[in-house]
Amino acid sequence: MDNALRLLELIGERHALRVSEAASLLSVAPSTAHRLLNALRSRGFVIQDKPNGAYRPGPVLNEIGLAAIGRIDIRRVAHPILEELREQTQETVSLSVLEGRNVRFVDCVEGPRAVRVGNRTGVVLPAHCTAAGKAILAALPEPELARRYADRELTARTEASIAVWDDLEAELVQIRRDGYAVNVEEGENGISAVSAVLRDLTDAPLASIAVVIPASRMPTRADGAELAPAVLRARDAVLELLRAQV
Repeated sequence: MDNALRLLELIGERHALRVSEAASLLSVAPSTAHRLLNALRSRGFVIQDKPNGAYRPGPVLNEIGLAAIGRIDIRRVAHPILEELREQTQETVSLSVLEGRNVRFVDCVEGPRAVRVGNRTGVVLPAHCTAAGKAILAALPEPELARRYADRELTARTEASIAVWDDLEAELVQIRRDGYAVNVEEGENGISAVSAVLRDLTDAPLASIAVVIPASRMPTRADGAELAPAVLRARDAVLELLRAQV
């Protein structure tokens, strides 16, 4: 059971896992890893694009994640605020949650401009490469952050991505100080963002809200600072609505 749960963690973190990789990471025989992955596939926890291909997160994992969100129905509560922030900024606005080392966009409203970032609902990206993810990482307790990044390895997606652990730690300190996170083409070329974390009533990070904008309109971090007050006001508005649900 422990190996099966570890496999789910690994697939959530890496978003794709082959039998040989699973066997190596678990220190088990390939036949054992194959049997465990097949059992998870039969229950819908993982899927396989083609025979002998990599295993990826399945629909049951997504349902469990969204069911956990649904306990407080954050998407329903936050959606009107996303729309208000979209109207204020004229840019695309998203709501995201942390999954392992990744961030998943669970709701999005597109900006009205002709040149805009499209709907990102369902998109998964490394948390350290996005404003949405970094906002949540900065709010994690230090032991939890250390657990998720025990190997301190970071994968760069673009030339602007943070790829060194010490650099990420320094940025997380800055995010805690500022109250918001900024991303300038770190996760995807041509896309920048500003984000703030949403905390639950126990002060634990729950999700993040972000303005996602073409980099042509936000080419520097200083440009992102101009959007931060609107994002922080939206964050506070969502938190007020969440408290009213209790």
